[in-house]
Amino acid sequence: MDASTFNAFDTIWLILGAILVFWMQAGFAMVETGFTRAKNAGNIIMKNLMDYAFGSIVFWIIGYSLMFGGDGPIVGSFDLFATGNYDTGSVPMWVHFMFNTVFCATAATIVSGAMAERTKFKSYLVYSVVISAVIYPIEAHWTWGGGWLSQFSFGSWTGGFTDYAGSTIVHMVGGISALIGATILGPRIGKYDKNGKSKAIPGHSLTLGALGVFILWMGWFGFNPASSYGLSSFEQGMDVGNVFMTTNIAAAVSTVATMVFTWVKYGKPDVSMTLNGSLAGLVAITAGCSAVDPWAAAIIGLVAGILVVVVIEFIDQKLKIDDPVGAVGVHGACGLFGTICVGLFGRDGGLFTTGSIDRTVVQLVGVFSVALFVIVTMTIVFLLIKATIGLRVTTEEEVIGLDALEHGLVAGSYADFMPSLGSVPNPTMPSAVAVGTVSSDEAVPVQVVTDKSGVPASDVAMSKVEIICKMDKFEDLKASLEAVGITGMTVVNVMGCGVQKGNTKYYRGAEVEVNLLPKIKVEVVVCAVPVSAVIEAAKKALYTGNIGDGKIFVYGIDEVVKVRTGETNAAALQGVDQF
Repeated sequence: MDASTFNAFDTIWLILGAILVFWMQAGFAMVETGFTRAKNAGNIIMKNLMDYAFGSIVFWIIGYSLMFGGDGPIVGSFDLFATGNYDTGSVPMWVHFMFNTVFCATAATIVSGAMAERTKFKSYLVYSVVISAVIYPIEAHWTWGGGWLSQFSFGSWTGGFTDYAGSTIVHMVGGISALIGATILGPRIGKYDKNGKSKAIPGHSLTLGALGVFILWMGWFGFNPASSYGLSSFEQGMDVGNVFMTTNIAAAVSTVATMVFTWVKYGKPDVSMTLNGSLAGLVAITAGCSAVDPWAAAIIGLVAGILVVVVIEFIDQKLKIDDPVGAVGVHGACGLFGTICVGLFGRDGGLFTTGSIDRTVVQLVGVFSVALFVIVTMTIVFLLIKATIGLRVTTEEEVIGLDALEHGLVAGSYADFMPSLGSVPNPTMPSAVAVGTVSSDEAVPVQVVTDKSGVPASDVAMSKVEIICKMDKFEDLKASLEAVGITGMTVVNVMGCGVQKGNTKYYRGAEVEVNLLPKIKVEVVVCAVPVSAVIEAAKKALYTGNIGDGKIFVYGIDEVVKVRTGETNAAALQGVDQF
């Protein structure tokens, strides 16, 4: 590029696109963190940070020249640190370089989620370097660097293989790499029982997952439209407008399709699957966002929204491959599908628009050539890593968490990661309204514990009442207990588990067998206040008519000692009749 070809509008457009695509790294980090367990959150963040950092370095050293250094059919040139002359059109070379750097980093980071929670950190770094330095640049050169696929023709179609922004070059490559890595790595401990049945391992924060999806959706408005490489002509402006529209409509339709499909399939609209559905539509439209019209984008999104659920379940339940975030279904399957759709729905040469199959053949040759290259090379890479430095962490590291043993975060990624007590205060608590069908004795069972500690019994009847309740009912319970004379209590955060028989729950298509949920445990020791009054007050506060409203345990107390005064039993409880 020289002064005569420089265009400020094109340059600014590409810089803005690069910034948005870089921001997608944060989106991937949030999705992967939210869909996995808290004990590995720091590890996920480090992997997403470092694959971008290492990728930027090695893409500068060798990757960029392999991708854009000449128009050889298979590979560009070997030009260390990209010091040669490159044809970058109307934008400066380093702007062109940065835009392609963030695309390279996107392909690399897709693998992180599929191999989450059990991969050695150093092994992941080795993988990141290899895919960013060699594998991605070579296969991307075939289409975007003037290689053989860009010139491939069949029959009447002479326009070459089309992948406008990377359904295959970026996403399918990442998805296939994720599939190979997860297969060689093996599933997480506890993911499958001895009979091979898939067990749900829910992520720790759907909020983070949703934030990540919104960030990615936003970033895609740079990923796809900025791939026009310019915005200085009328034609480019019209093209960019179409790309914006098709990108958004495909994602929107895919999101709705996934929601409806999971609602019908599971009886409830699955949140995490629907989030995956948004990404599925974005991935599928990326190849053809410029080549198809909005009506075709809607069809592509519709199919992608259903396809992603089917593939995620198939990978998990039939192939027994553990992919915590659905990377294979979202990026691999939908990337392949979306690229083929260019040959089906393209306004020029599309099978359904012109009746010609020639462009579809070219698209099929392209996706399967890239897939074969990635399958062979990534299998070699992961097997070499496994045979040398090892791919998987130890059982101890996996059980305790990678944050602690891989990164030294002894207290976990969140120092204060504990559910907060209670809900919004409700000082004017109304009577509980029953909405279920079971009695209060079933919804809030009472158990009298008769086991004695061996301490000599006193002559004063004292009891400890222990109440387990849902977090959002704590304020109601506290108000109800105060109303019968309980002015103090011991309150503890606890985790409880249990599954109501006959009421199957699903997480990402897998049955949830046992799931720890945050609960509140309230303890009071009473003497003057009747135990029956405490029980009735608790039932009144907690009862909704549903199984799981709470549980009440009553223990006999042999002796109470007030440490400050040495008073015992009833005297120790005077003034404040609780423990």
